[in-house]
Amino acid sequence: MLINDDIKLDYSDVLIRPKRSTMNSRSDVSLKRTHTFLHSKEQWTGIPIMAANMDTVGTPEMHLALSNFDMITSPARHFLRDNPKAFGAGYHLCMMGGINDIDVLRIHKNLYKFIGLDVANGYTIRFVDAVKELREKCPDKTIVAGNVVTADMTQELILAGADIVKVGIGPGSVCTTRIKTGIGYPQLSAVMECADAAHGLGGHIIADGGCTTSGDIVKGFAAGADFVMVGGMLAGHDECDGEVVDGVMKFYGMASESAMNRHGNNNEYRGVEGKTVEVPYRGKVEDTVKDILSGVRSACTYVGATRLKSLSKCTTFIRVNNTHNTVYGKES
Repeated sequence: MLINDDIKLDYSDVLIRPKRSTMNSRSDVSLKRTHTFLHSKEQWTGIPIMAANMDTVGTPEMHLALSNFDMITSPARHFLRDNPKAFGAGYHLCMMGGINDIDVLRIHKNLYKFIGLDVANGYTIRFVDAVKELREKCPDKTIVAGNVVTADMTQELILAGADIVKVGIGPGSVCTTRIKTGIGYPQLSAVMECADAAHGLGGHIIADGGCTTSGDIVKGFAAGADFVMVGGMLAGHDECDGEVVDGVMKFYGMASESAMNRHGNNNEYRGVEGKTVEVPYRGKVEDTVKDILSGVRSACTYVGATRLKSLSKCTTFIRVNNTHNTVYGKES
């Protein structure tokens, strides 16, 4: 048994200090980034915010809406199995499957800009071997792999063939892994440490989970994330999968009882590590996206970053005492 008593921080534990700036307007800020990936050698240009591959959020309608902003959608995993062509072929699509989906990903790889393997626990030898296999079968594709939260495993996945590593265990609003298992890592520190490890090898990371406001997305980018993935912030819109009942919509984690019942994943050894909540109906996602992007642009003006790429270099984090937690809705 070991105890690491180094201070580790979540997004809510910090603020960003403003700095003198010569910028005149939010319109001076460019949020687009161009990434060139280590193994595939491919390039991608766009706003690096991603809709999570969750049932209620990763829909064709969400993809159409976010593509107008040059943002990425990760289709819900059941589309890979049931209807991989539902999204058409897209520059802003990232299809992720499980370890057993490698051959399906290979067959349909040309439909998506990014493909990858997405598991709750990215620390198993089996998962590393699966990343190697996917790289061997798809040598020219940009591959995403996760989830992990430590620098050593980030490096191992990149060396195994991943271009982008997905970072986050337990920070999501409908994830209960930290409560059920005691496993996790404060998200801000995870992003900082994994980004440093990935960039040292020429790789990239996605900060996955823990964002409840545009300010949290800003902190993810400021900590070094190349992409930020959100789920709950995009829930409750017309583009989501679900009905509006009494002014609310259902939003659930992919390890929740709702997801297990929908996809038949129930078994005697797998417990629930997610929950279902009710979120207010919020109409078209376009207005929410504009509000998010406005917040990111505004943050850049506060620290003098004319480009999103420069944000992390312009950032000084300040530790704060913050016990307030934002929730999306009541459990159902």
